[in-house]
Amino acid sequence: MDSTVWLWILAGALVVTGFVGVIAPVLPGAPLVLAGLIVAAWAEDFQYVGWPAITILALLTAFTYVVDAVAAALGVKRVGASKQAVWGAILGTTVGVFFGITGILLGPFLGAVAGELFVSRDAKQVGRAGVAAWIGFVVGTLGKLALMFTMVGVFIVARLI
Repeated sequence: MDSTVWLWILAGALVVTGFVGVIAPVLPGAPLVLAGLIVAAWAEDFQYVGWPAITILALLTAFTYVVDAVAAALGVKRVGASKQAVWGAILGTTVGVFFGITGILLGPFLGAVAGELFVSRDAKQVGRAGVAAWIGFVVGTLGKLALMFTMVGVFIVARLI
């Protein structure tokens, strides 16, 4: 097999692994998808997919991190939680990544609960903040997934034009 075929295989593996990274967030999903799409463009010497498309893909990749951090925080804010709960959700989401799937699932919840406990001892409000952070995390994951599909779509459109 020539090198182009190997590059396409590598590109496909990176993109698939990136999508798995949304479900198993220990993997950096969007950056892996970006890397796979760059390898695919490279396989054709950037003839069809050039730097303007790659720049758009890089911006979409960066935006996935914004969506991830903001989604849990907005969920918490929506239920009237404190600023401390919002920051707790952001911190819990960030730290949770380092503790595998359990940390990823519990991080936003525990961070929001801890933050809300600083200002309120109302168990109902603290619980609402935690649940809202977790729902925000799920919404953020869906948002990242949508952005990653958009990245693939941008690549395909750039490739066809």
